[in-house]
Amino acid sequence: MALSRRTLLGLAAGVPASAALAACGSSGPGKSGGATYWYLNGQPQEGVRASAVAAFNKAHPKEQIKDTTYQNDAYKTKIKTAIGAGRAPTVIWGWGGGTLRTYVEAGQVEDLTPWFEEHSEIKKGLFPSSFGAATVDGKIYAMPCETVQPIILYYNRKVFEQVGVKPPQSWDDIMALVPRFNAKGIAPFALGGQSRWTNMMWLEFLFDRIGGSEVFQAIAEGEKNAWSNPAAITALTKVQELVKARGFVKGFSSITADSNADQALLYTGRAAMMLHGAWSYGIQQADGKDFVSSGGLGYMTFPPVEGGKGDPSDTVGNPAQYLSISSKAGAEQKKTAKDFFAKGVLQDAEVQKWIDNGSVPIRLGTERLLAASKSADFLKFTYDIASKAKVFAQSWDQALSPTAAETLLDNIVKLFQLSISPQQFAGNLNAVTAK
Repeated sequence: MALSRRTLLGLAAGVPASAALAACGSSGPGKSGGATYWYLNGQPQEGVRASAVAAFNKAHPKEQIKDTTYQNDAYKTKIKTAIGAGRAPTVIWGWGGGTLRTYVEAGQVEDLTPWFEEHSEIKKGLFPSSFGAATVDGKIYAMPCETVQPIILYYNRKVFEQVGVKPPQSWDDIMALVPRFNAKGIAPFALGGQSRWTNMMWLEFLFDRIGGSEVFQAIAEGEKNAWSNPAAITALTKVQELVKARGFVKGFSSITADSNADQALLYTGRAAMMLHGAWSYGIQQADGKDFVSSGGLGYMTFPPVEGGKGDPSDTVGNPAQYLSISSKAGAEQKKTAKDFFAKGVLQDAEVQKWIDNGSVPIRLGTERLLAASKSADFLKFTYDIASKAKVFAQSWDQALSPTAAETLLDNIVKLFQLSISPQQFAGNLNAVTAK
């Protein structure tokens, strides 16, 4: 089913400033006992989520939440299976968009529209752009939470100085930098290609920069042969040209993003650049010793492509993260979850922790906190991207249905491994996204 433009795109212009797999245990919903909540592990984000739960449990001894954590890729499989079996946790962490739509159509999540009408002050306190991916057919089925996460082009300033080059201002500049870094034994780009969605970020920007946001919008709306748009074929061709030019680190297909191995390549100087989410800043800060504090980390928006129609202000990524409530949970569990949304999510302590980790919370009115942070420059940069983008498109694997997203990710791997052509890629995707 096609997504509405509101569901797919967060129109952010004018927004005010402001791992091992854990055991599942008894985390299914049931009809009695405390509420349950599954979310992603990995620091520093896991620590913020866990602290919010602990603070709520302490303040509400009669309303307890049991939390369980999973690695990113494992979580996607686990939550899909649990929901399909009617054994979802009370609180379902996710990315909204196409996946949320499938939950709604299957009757697996609560309609939160009446709750938001009753708690209008909560809705008014969040980025307006965060509600697009929480909305299905005009109704709200998820609580936007956490942070805004555009995709950013990071680079190692010291490596650039060492090679004597400047950050790319165009796609041609990117292609010209590739042989310069390879000649010095430095990978032009780090990439955790085994995780698949990391490769996807390249296509998201190339589609946009070459053809504009309407190229993927047509795909999301189920238009016939939308993947065969000439701009899409050009983008697919360009990413293969980058692979053939040895633009990515050797062996990228066996590197996982969950392990943060791609991040390490950048802060150790073995790679010059990396396309990744805004959350990467906190990882670089936590794991890279003095890499960030010494000014070694550079960042910029994805550059334009010569002759492209896209608006350079457009961005992609996660307008927020989202919490839904399982329709199979018991009445007391649902009440606990809603109380957590009202009194446990994006409270002052959590907001400060996100900022300390180099993230921009989606709660309005945080301008002073952002400016006072040691990461103020990066936070302003991230905020400006999110608030000034004419189009903030949701990550493709979340905007599309889970079935289409899985086909997309599988074919992206084949595209990057040069085992299928751009035309074959387009044909395979047309078959699963067209109405």
